Amino acid sequence: MSDRKSTAVVLGGSLAGMLAARALASLGARVTVVERDALPSGPEPRKGLPQARHVHQLWSGGAHALEELLPGIGARLREAGAHRLPITTDMVGLSPRGWYRRWAESHFMVLCSRDLLDATVRAQVLADERIALVERAEVLGLDGTGAAVTGVRVRAHDDTRRTLPADLVVDATGRGSRTPHWLAALGLPEPEVREVDSGLAYASRLYRAPEAARDGFPVVNVQPAPRTESAGQGGVLLPIENGRWLVTLFGSRDDRPSPDTADFDAYARTRLRHPVLADLIARAEPLTEVAFTRTTANRRHFYERMPAWPENFVVVGDALAAFNPVYGHGMSVAAQEAVALRSTVAKLGWGTPGLSRRLQRAVARRAQQAWDLAIGQDVFYPGASETAPTRAERLIAAYVDRLVHTATGNGRVARAVTDVMSLERGAGALLTPGVLLAAVAGPLKPALGGPPFTAEELKRAELQ
Repeated sequence: MSDRKSTAVVLGGSLAGMLAARALASLGARVTVVERDALPSGPEPRKGLPQARHVHQLWSGGAHALEELLPGIGARLREAGAHRLPITTDMVGLSPRGWYRRWAESHFMVLCSRDLLDATVRAQVLADERIALVERAEVLGLDGTGAAVTGVRVRAHDDTRRTLPADLVVDATGRGSRTPHWLAALGLPEPEVREVDSGLAYASRLYRAPEAARDGFPVVNVQPAPRTESAGQGGVLLPIENGRWLVTLFGSRDDRPSPDTADFDAYARTRLRHPVLADLIARAEPLTEVAFTRTTANRRHFYERMPAWPENFVVVGDALAAFNPVYGHGMSVAAQEAVALRSTVAKLGWGTPGLSRRLQRAVARRAQQAWDLAIGQDVFYPGASETAPTRAERLIAAYVDRLVHTATGNGRVARAVTDVMSLERGAGALLTPGVLLAAVAGPLKPALGGPPFTAEELKRAELQ
């Protein structure tokens, strides 16, 4: 690698942008993060991140990547109140094929509010003197040509305009990314795009848990069943910091939850496949009104397939691939993409011809598994895609359905499924001879008749 200090500009100061900045700074680059909004100083709501009001989780595959980038971050999050919950040990989940058993720990989730996670990451990233933050600045476009980007044009809140030169520009501006427009302005063609929209809407509310259930309570999850006659509604309860429960309900086009707070409890009780969430929140203290969103479509830009790609430019995070948040993969993928940025630059070196193309392919590979998992389910919702599910998608979905059924009564298969869902192993883990044979045999234990709470949990949640 050259001794010359490289410069990078990261567009977007959310999680994906902060982690990309950290990855590049760790290689010696001077990094400027350009953010449209004024970022809060602590774990407070952020104007440009309305989805923060809904459930978020960091799978262990993402948590490991986060720790690589920011050593000690896991301990800092736990000190701030985040929970580390073993999966499936501390999960009460209803799959499309029945209740999961609570097997010994295979992987884990980090659970807290998005505000707390972002603030903790942001504080550690911005403590790096190699990283500067420019707030309240609008990105006007890329500087350069279709062959190479040389910087980015920005407009400050006082209408001052300037160009920030850079050896690498990273777009981490999320679902609202303007990269297709910016590339067109440089004379490049539109990228291939695919959207699969389940039509799910999300309604979320914060609760104060019953006092005895404020620590050590499991995740509770009622999953939808997209391949049934009724696409199915669902919901999830996540224990987060300060003794609170974050509860999100969701439903598809024909039976969505309402943004009306008065309808929240009724939807949980009458529209989900089991009333367990309604029973729990009936004994908890509501702290907020309902937050509502329909921004749940899976959208992927296949920039890595473009016939021409400019040097010194890469797209990451939701600007590259945005997922239905029901699967909880967005933050984990962003962390793994940042690790991929760091390792690719470290291997090839700044200024290597074709570096940005290699970077784009590297981050796309990190997004691929989460993309396949999401569309493999969501494509079966009515109206989700312009084309019907392919034969291959139907075969894969049938096999996954069989695996889920088997996992309700086979701990080995349950572990294989969580290996993949947690982004710790690739999808090939589900195709080993042992897993294939187990799927043929089916569950080894009979189906559970109800949610597998322990007697102590029922008592603490005031359910008995």
